[in-house]
Amino acid sequence: MTNDSNQKYLMDKIARIKRRRFLHFATSGLSGLSMAYLLGSCSDQSQQSSLLNSTNASETSLGIKTKVLRMGYQSAGDLFRNRKVLEKRLEPLGIKVEWAQFVQGPQLMEGMAAKKVDVGSVGETPPIFAQVAGSELVYVVGTQRNRRTGTSSVIAVPPESPLQKFEDIKGQEVYFQKGSASHYFIIRALQSIGLTLKDIKIRSLPTIEARAAFLEGKIPVWMTGDPHYAIAQKMGRIRVLKDSVGLDSPGAYYIADRKFAEENLGLLKIIIEELNKLDKWAEANRGEVAKLMISEQKLDPDVVEIAMSRRTFVGRRGLSPALIKEQQRVADLFFDEGVIPKKINIQDALLPPDIYTAITPPEIMI
Repeated sequence: MTNDSNQKYLMDKIARIKRRRFLHFATSGLSGLSMAYLLGSCSDQSQQSSLLNSTNASETSLGIKTKVLRMGYQSAGDLFRNRKVLEKRLEPLGIKVEWAQFVQGPQLMEGMAAKKVDVGSVGETPPIFAQVAGSELVYVVGTQRNRRTGTSSVIAVPPESPLQKFEDIKGQEVYFQKGSASHYFIIRALQSIGLTLKDIKIRSLPTIEARAAFLEGKIPVWMTGDPHYAIAQKMGRIRVLKDSVGLDSPGAYYIADRKFAEENLGLLKIIIEELNKLDKWAEANRGEVAKLMISEQKLDPDVVEIAMSRRTFVGRRGLSPALIKEQQRVADLFFDEGVIPKKINIQDALLPPDIYTAITPPEIMI
């Protein structure tokens, strides 16, 4: 085979394995992934392919187009915001970070759909509901688990409740935010005792809004997590029926608006790197984390002590085939249970595999 033939074969192979939306990447003006990547000379394609598959690709070579990064976080707090690590990393690049608070994951995803948020952290459920609604989003990075994961998410009743065990939940009103991580939690918890969503009465209400009513004994069954769980514990106003340990949630994700992601791959790389470093710092400096929760979230020290006893910093998890399969299982469960009206493919909310290779530290691609 001649050299020209070899080059043509390589170009055709690259074109076949790249997803069709790569053409959109090129035509949308993505810095660092130029038209040469798809349509230019064979030598340029070879160079770009090597760059994408290199874990040493720099953020500037991958592309950063924005001058403002709009990060979404939830009312329960965000160590990423409190530590200001992004600001320190991005200031030399002339990029400003703006933070927007949302009561829970579904509201954050609505903010992203409205183009008010570029990147944000949510549980496994909100991006599935957003994808069903037609939002143009992509998964950025996931979260690892350990055997303690899920201890801070609970299904609970007031201490005076007549419900004594989780099986007593049948026929009860259960308060949680539809489309949040609690939605997956309740389905799996009910399955564990042979029940379905039809066996309870769902009342959708954000956790922060339901807390006061629960503390007053006005809500029969409440699904919540820290710090709300810890606050109720401090007041002696909660009795747990079940936590989410062992219910095989894939965990939380950072999600990005698709157009923003495609134009700012270098920025996604920075975000993942800083999250990875932050988790390691937090596990080694739990006392400092507690101080930040007290000062930034305005929580009482004893509430923070309770919450920190359950908090884990197990690290990030890249969008590996194994994680993608786990998230697809969650989406399929929602469809099978009639919660979402159509079956979705998680692959439609992903970047190409070699881009994840380029922006994700190899040790978390598990």
